[in-house]
Amino acid sequence: MSELFTEEAIETARILFARPAEFLMGAAKIEQLPSPDLPEVAFAGRSNVGKSSLINGLTGRHGLARASNEPGRTREVNLFLLDGRLRLVDLPGYGFARASKSDTSKFQNLGRSYLRGRPNLKRVYLLIDARHGLKDVDKEALDALDLAAVSYQIVLTKADKLRSSAAVEKVAAETLKAVSKRPAAFPRVAVTSSEIGTGLPELRAEIAQTAGVID
Repeated sequence: MSELFTEEAIETARILFARPAEFLMGAAKIEQLPSPDLPEVAFAGRSNVGKSSLINGLTGRHGLARASNEPGRTREVNLFLLDGRLRLVDLPGYGFARASKSDTSKFQNLGRSYLRGRPNLKRVYLLIDARHGLKDVDKEALDALDLAAVSYQIVLTKADKLRSSAAVEKVAAETLKAVSKRPAAFPRVAVTSSEIGTGLPELRAEIAQTAGVID
């Protein structure tokens, strides 16, 4: 993906993401969200897919977003402010949440309400574990994003866990093919590893350009 961005764009994005970043708030209700006065990009995905780790990796701060080995810990819409110019949004995970059905429905509906109600939302990055590819539960999320008419892009996580670059390329191609006819899907798959930094410079540039905070 690096050939899609100039060295200048990648460096400008690196500087942006190295600027001060802070946890802004966790919203349990849509009414608690801040005014839509800054661009936002959101991260969605199955529980334990690596959303918090990706946010930490992008910003270079290990403790900014709380990563957990227990699926389903993110039950609010968590917002992080980057350089006073951009909000990064961690949406509640879906899938293996250790909660009652009523609680699970509550915080997953919160995520759906966020998608429908944020005019400043520039794109959703839907994280998929590269080891497993798209699952049926992910397809439900794709349907919800298409229904909300929100632009979204697939981000493969944990690419370092695959045995070879050929295996990574295979999963990326299969994933892109699976979403190619979906109306709101962005026609490119990002490949990342928060563990070793694969794809993070390019994803920073992607996010910064999409949000309009760099040219």
